[in-house]
Amino acid sequence: MFGFKKTGGAVEYLIVGLGNPDRKYENTRHNCGWLALDYIAEKNSCRINRIKYKSYTGECVIGGKKVMLMKPTTYMNNSGQAVVEAMNFYKIPPENVIVIFDDISLDVGKMRIRAKGSDGGQKGMRSIIYLSGSDTFPRIKIGIGAKPNPNWDLADWVLSKFSSDERKQLDKMFENANSAVELIVSGKIDRAMNMYN
Repeated sequence: MFGFKKTGGAVEYLIVGLGNPDRKYENTRHNCGWLALDYIAEKNSCRINRIKYKSYTGECVIGGKKVMLMKPTTYMNNSGQAVVEAMNFYKIPPENVIVIFDDISLDVGKMRIRAKGSDGGQKGMRSIIYLSGSDTFPRIKIGIGAKPNPNWDLADWVLSKFSSDERKQLDKMFENANSAVELIVSGKIDRAMNMYN
C-alpha cells in the first residue's frame, strides 16, 4: 500500500510455517512449512531475522496487510506455544492466523487449503488447536507423499529429504502457497480454495 511502512502499524495476520529447528531437520518433508515460509519471505522481501514468541520472525506487508511470518522453534508438537503467545500479544483471532504444514495424505505437488477443521493427525496443528481452544485457523497443507512402503516407520519417512525432482514440484507449490496467502489476507479464501485445491 502506498505510504505504508514495513515496520509501521500493528500486525494483523500471522503466517505460520510449521517445522523443527535442528539442523538435522533442514530440507526434510516434515519441515515443509518452514521451507514454504522461506519462499514466501523471499517473494515478499521479508527478512526472517528476529527471535520473538519462541519463533524466528519477520514482518512485512502482504495484500496490503501487516503480517508477521513465524517459524516456531518449539519443535513441531509444541507449535501452539509459539502461535498462541503471538496471538495473545497482538490480539489476533484464529481466522487471521494462516498455518502452513506438511500432509502425508497428499502427493508431492499437491496442496489443499481449508478455512477450518480438525488437525487431521498433524501434531503441530493439534497443539495450536488445543492451546488456542479453536479450530477456525485457515491452513495450507502441502503434500509430502505417503510412505513408499507400508513397513517404513512414519517418523523416518517424514524426516527424509526430498529428491531433486520433488523439490521442483515443491517450488511450484510454494509459489501457489504465496499466492494463496495473498488471497486469504485479502479476505478471498474461497477464491484461494477454488484456484489451488
